[in-house]
Parts: sequence; structure tokens; C-alpha cells
Amino acid sequence: SMRSSVRWASSALMVAVVGLCATEVEAQWGSIKGTVAADGNLVPLDPLITKGDTAAKDSEICAAEMIPNESKIIDRDSRGLANVVIWVATKPAKIHPNLEKSAKGAVDVHQKGCRFIPHILSVRTDQIVNVFCNDGTAHNLHTWGRANRPLGILVPVNGGKFEVKYLKEKEKWPMKVTCDIHPRMEAYWVVLDHPYVAITNEKGDFEIADLPVGDHEIMVWHEKIGLVARSKVVIVKEGVNEIPPITATFQ
Repeated sequence: SMRSSVRWASSALMVAVVGLCATEVEAQWGSIKGTVAADGNLVPLDPLITKGDTAAKDSEICAAEMIPNESKIIDRDSRGLANVVIWVATKPAKIHPNLEKSAKGAVDVHQKGCRFIPHILSVRTDQIVNVFCNDGTAHNLHTWGRANRPLGILVPVNGGKFEVKYLKEKEKWPMKVTCDIHPRMEAYWVVLDHPYVAITNEKGDFEIADLPVGDHEIMVWHEKIGLVARSKVVIVKEGVNEIPPITATFQ
């Protein structure tokens, strides 16, 4: 009837208004802090290339310095594990106003001393990646995307630059990046459509700031292990939330 439809409409309006007020009140933010520690086989990996190794390809550049294996860096005292990626699995409905757009339109990667620096890069789908070749020998850039088409290009030597502009889709997992000319050159790019990601430092510590209050599923990944923690849900309250230590076990 007309009366019931009017009553329904007015109650719907009231719900909408209440919903709006609730949304304003609920827009609170918190950060998560934690540590990832290594367990199991803690034996360090040999360098990828030792200094002065004449057998290395383009050794005058690639063996000018020792190239460490960055896929297993464990702090001797704390067992903290570097280069672990922690991210929120799905883009939250609300993003902190300061983080809705990336502060910088581009992030930089350097091919230097036959290494990718940084070893793990966080890049958002609203950013481009500037890839610089700082070496006097040619490097290529080979991205192994799944959601984004793979790419293979030569980067001009001695300060040359290539702009990667096509990373418009989030990748489910960190994307491997290699140089086909120097097979030991490897890195990973974490391509996400939101800002809530962290990479552990050399002590295994990480922090993700300005998350909306509530439950979030976080992913924890390391290149030698894969998924470190399956379906880990954290409850974010206002302020700083210390989460229990995460263990990454090496076989």
C-alpha cells in the first residue's frame, strides 16, 4: 500500500542517515607492528658471486664486489629475517585519506654491480617504476607477471632509464624480476592496489600504518619459503597494535 511504502522509504532514509553517522565515527585508524624470526635451517647462503671471481660473466663489473644472496638474511642475535613481505590480502573498503593516492608517482630501481637494488620493491598500481642501469654492461629487465603482462627489454647502459608504466593490476604474489643476461640477478616486486604492505628490515621488524580499525587478513611471504603464514587475521584497534612474533621455518 501507499502508506507502507512511505513508511518503508522513511525508515530506509533513517537507516541511511544512521549509517552515514556510524561511518564517520568508525573512520578510526591503527597500525600493526611485528617481527618475523627464522627457525629450522639457519645456515647462511653463500654469496651469489665472490669478489674477483673471473668465472663470473662480465666479471670486471659483476665480480668487482661480493654479491650477497639476499634470499636468506638472518640476524645472528635475534634470528630476525629480512625481506619478508607482509600485506593486507584485500584492499580495505576505507583507505586513510593521506594514503588514497601514492605520495610519489614513481619508484626507482637500480641495476648496479649486477644487482637489483632494492631486492624487494613495493609498487602500487597508480605508480610507475623507473629502472636505471648504472653499470657499463648491458642488463635487461624481465618481469614475470601473471596479472600484468610479462615484459622483456634492454635497459640502456651507464645511467640509462626505462619506465615501466603498465603495472595496472595487483599481483596475487610478489612478482619475480630477472636479468636474462646475468641469471643470478633476481628481485621481487610487490604490486598492490592499496598501500598496506611492509617488508621486514635486517632485524625482521615491520610496521603497517594507518589501517582502518577492524579485522584484516594479512599475507606473510618469503621467497625461499613461499607463504609463511596462512590466513592470518589481525584485529586492528586504534593506536599501535603489537602482533605476536611470526616464525618462518627453513627446511
